[in-house]
Amino acid sequence: MTPAPDHVVTQGAPAHGRYAGRITRIDWGPLRAPRGRLWRWLHHKRWHYVGLGNEQLFIGVAIVDVGWTCTAFAYLFDRRRRSLLADWSQDGLPRLQAGVSDEPLAGAHSWFRGPGARLSLVHSAAPDTLALAVAVRGLHLEAVLDLGSMAPPLLAVGPIEGGLAHATQKTTALPVQGWAEAGGERFDLGGAWAAIDASNGLLARKTAWRWASAHAPDIGFNLQQGYFGGQENLLWLDGRPIPLGAASFAFDAAQPLQPWRVQTDDGLLDLVFTPEGARAQNRDLGIAASRYVQPIGRFSGIVRESPDATPRPVCDLLGVTEDHASRW
Repeated sequence: MTPAPDHVVTQGAPAHGRYAGRITRIDWGPLRAPRGRLWRWLHHKRWHYVGLGNEQLFIGVAIVDVGWTCTAFAYLFDRRRRSLLADWSQDGLPRLQAGVSDEPLAGAHSWFRGPGARLSLVHSAAPDTLALAVAVRGLHLEAVLDLGSMAPPLLAVGPIEGGLAHATQKTTALPVQGWAEAGGERFDLGGAWAAIDASNGLLARKTAWRWASAHAPDIGFNLQQGYFGGQENLLWLDGRPIPLGAASFAFDAAQPLQPWRVQTDDGLLDLVFTPEGARAQNRDLGIAASRYVQPIGRFSGIVRESPDATPRPVCDLLGVTEDHASRW
């Protein structure tokens, strides 16, 4: 994979491709396109998502700016009880109650403020870390994610059907220190691993995807089927990024807690996902709607670094899948 470019737009067009390494900022300002300022404001979507977990728990936190509104969610799934100890979400006014920075990692400063809610994800240069803070009904969290020794992150850039362009920066396993409190219990986050999803694009009004993400120091992957094609499909083996082909997700949408089969058409990844539980939300506000389920569980199967390489076993790798459709 080639190194990440300095900008997501080159000579007025998206710098289409999959790259390894950080980008300082995602800026669509120089993009030449026959779309007015109002269209861009309505269709500009960006989010910061953090998923982190260990043998005890999995935590998901997101701050989302969809242009004309914003939202945030945070949940803690107890893997021992197989239940959500905390599940919070709230909407707000963009720029007044939330901000999602165009800086994916270095310089990141995303936040949400609402009634009884404070969330933030803030970069510190010395040392090179991201501080995640959550104070909402049912969940308090203070965590530090170490970027200093991380494997090369993915940067994917490309066009979008029905929209203009999209870019996403995703990391694999980041060491975590900190704590979380939910359900009257305090959890030590030492030994947990985290992954960042920083996405930013000019998307279509209707956007749908299926997604899978799981990470440990030796093996990690990110897969997407839907609005972005196979642009962000990547495998990390011992810290080395390996592009993957198109992904397929075989599952029962009516029973998402049944096993999923996740594969890529190049034969480099073939996994079975066994859910332990899920967070789900189904909302229809008329002008906007969202149907979302994110099961949490374990991946097992094989991955390969090349089509003729010896299969490498994957056993009980903690991660998530997702089935999501939005009208936004």
